[in-house]
Amino acid sequence: MRAHARFRAPEGALYELVHGDLIGRLGCAAMPLDDGRVSEAHAMVSLREQELRLVALRGGFAVDGRPVSEIALRAGMEIVLAQGLSIEVEDVYLPSVVLGVESARIPRQVLPSVCSILERPEPRLLTGYAERGGAWIWYTGDAWRLRLGNEPPRALLAGDTFMVGDERLHAIDIPLAAAGLAPTRPHGGVATPLRILANFDTVHLFRNEVVAAVLGGIPARIISELVALGGPAHWTVLTGLLWPQEPDPDVVRSRLDVNLSRLRRKLREVRIRSDLVHTDGAGRIELLLYPDDVVEDRT
Repeated sequence: MRAHARFRAPEGALYELVHGDLIGRLGCAAMPLDDGRVSEAHAMVSLREQELRLVALRGGFAVDGRPVSEIALRAGMEIVLAQGLSIEVEDVYLPSVVLGVESARIPRQVLPSVCSILERPEPRLLTGYAERGGAWIWYTGDAWRLRLGNEPPRALLAGDTFMVGDERLHAIDIPLAAAGLAPTRPHGGVATPLRILANFDTVHLFRNEVVAAVLGGIPARIISELVALGGPAHWTVLTGLLWPQEPDPDVVRSRLDVNLSRLRRKLREVRIRSDLVHTDGAGRIELLLYPDDVVEDRT
């Protein structure tokens, strides 16, 4: 009970990808491609408006000889990632409902293939396996499984409830129409159009052509890297750019969370919407831009 697309790799292997899954050279990619013509995080599958779409990240692709940055996936489609290198969409499955979880402090969200539920510093769902999790959920190919702490794994079905620490979570059916990325309203600040000047180590934020904030350090790098990527990125891609020498995913995820919190606090202080850097609950981070916002990339 999950929306997925099945891809055939150049060597013939089949990969089943869901919302938030990556295609690229990264070892953690759901469809890893060992080819120098492919970027580390080349593209990502995204559930949007009741469709599974392929979104370009650090690499481009073409369909029917036309370069595109995003396209709805259809069975039989050939996607050219680089000259002489293509993948094929074998089939696309879009059920009427998909399984998700929610709690008082964890917003309703679709389950990725593997996820961990963390207790501290506050309850949240993390895509992928994290040792520090209090619970783990994964998909076996025909069923969902849940492991709580040191207990044996068990089936997870819509309607089930379970405790992680003092947080009660609910497994729920989410209609496909409500499962994709939803429009986001401005939070914690005014919605005046922004001009964002990204200089890599510094970022200038203008409101009505007046400087509202000058960011430096890692918060500026976060925005600059997202500007350079030109679209949503999985958190592992972003942390790989910010801390390339740190191999421990738990360490870099913690660093990212701390710096995102600092960035959003700063945005609130200067009355810029704190959801400018938006996370979707499936491991993706992107700049949430409104129609009149302007970005200048000087990275």
